Amino acid sequence: MSLLVQKYGGTSVGSIEKIRDVAERVIEYHKDGSKMVVVLSAMSGQTDALIKLAHEMIVVPDSRELDVLMSTGEQVSVALFAMAVKSMGYDASSLLGFQVSIQTDHIYGKARIQEIETGRILKELEQNRIVAVAGFQGMDEHGNITTLGRGGSDTTAVALAAALNADVCEIFTDVDGVYTADPNVCPKARKLDAISYEEMLELSSAGAKVLEIRSVEFAKKFNVPIHVRSTFTKERGTMVVAETKDMEKVLVSGVALNKNEARITIKKVPDQPGIAAQIFEPVFQAGIVVDMIVQNTSEEGLTDLTFTVLKPDFLSTMKLVREVAKKIGAEKVLGDENIAKVSIVGVGMRTHAGVAQKMFWALAKENINIMMISTSEIKVSCVIEEKYKELAVRVLHEAFGLENDQSGK
Repeated sequence: MSLLVQKYGGTSVGSIEKIRDVAERVIEYHKDGSKMVVVLSAMSGQTDALIKLAHEMIVVPDSRELDVLMSTGEQVSVALFAMAVKSMGYDASSLLGFQVSIQTDHIYGKARIQEIETGRILKELEQNRIVAVAGFQGMDEHGNITTLGRGGSDTTAVALAAALNADVCEIFTDVDGVYTADPNVCPKARKLDAISYEEMLELSSAGAKVLEIRSVEFAKKFNVPIHVRSTFTKERGTMVVAETKDMEKVLVSGVALNKNEARITIKKVPDQPGIAAQIFEPVFQAGIVVDMIVQNTSEEGLTDLTFTVLKPDFLSTMKLVREVAKKIGAEKVLGDENIAKVSIVGVGMRTHAGVAQKMFWALAKENINIMMISTSEIKVSCVIEEKYKELAVRVLHEAFGLENDQSGK
């Protein structure tokens, strides 16, 4: 008897009718003999509505109370889903994060899962019940409700699959798999049959919105196969699995676009040991993630330091950095939100030379200037002007022939 963990996103449970459809789908698996654990997001639009309510009450909501409010969206979804299952003659039980329990650290809004107790879920499954778990939420060591950040339901599902030793974690969404690029930006984008954990991690970090990055980290660490597929069809989607030799034959697997980053530059920073640590210490303490960092060559003991953060963190980061800049005697701090990051990803880069050069020439032919560059073993990212973002994706997709299946199948 297989144990399946399935996650359904906000668009999949966006109405009473859609929740009923999901219930019918899950019951079919249950009837075939599978033990079912279902993770649900809040109904489409509900999380944004809750955030709006909070900001109508107070400009800067208390982070603890905001998590209490935000967690209610998933509570609605799992309760309605369990009602739907019971109305169809089958038994179900809805569980919130603290009831499972999903234990996290204490960082509100961006909590990380530390441990999951499986006893309650296993007991429910033994009673032949379908278990519906609220995604996106957990509980810290003091019993406070925490949330995992946007996309956190993916992380909940994969973490549960790992803890329960599930056969597979199926992520149901409004797309039918992982594509070589965003089909809305690049009409020639092609659905992939399979992609490695490493490639999916890089694509997620580079801006691909199919899977939340921490969910892929969990999957890789605990070797949980993920099946990304559509709620609205029964077609096979894309498997996210451990790397195979066939994957190395493909030079580039996908192009990702991130429109949610901003650039900050500190001008004429003293080029001395410990200065970088002073600059980034308050940023890291605030839980702000820094992506790309570039430091110019020192001239006369001074240098320029440029880095990127997520746009929601831009204003708070600017405030923190300006305070540090005054202390260290830097000239000024500049900010730019009108940027985008375009990336190419592929495990084949490990064994092929000239990939970055090909990327640079493809952008240059369209007069797209590169502001920043970062690389990893299987990724090259470039920061460009925001107005060129979609053109850059299409140009790179064509340059690396991603409209064609390169796997040799």
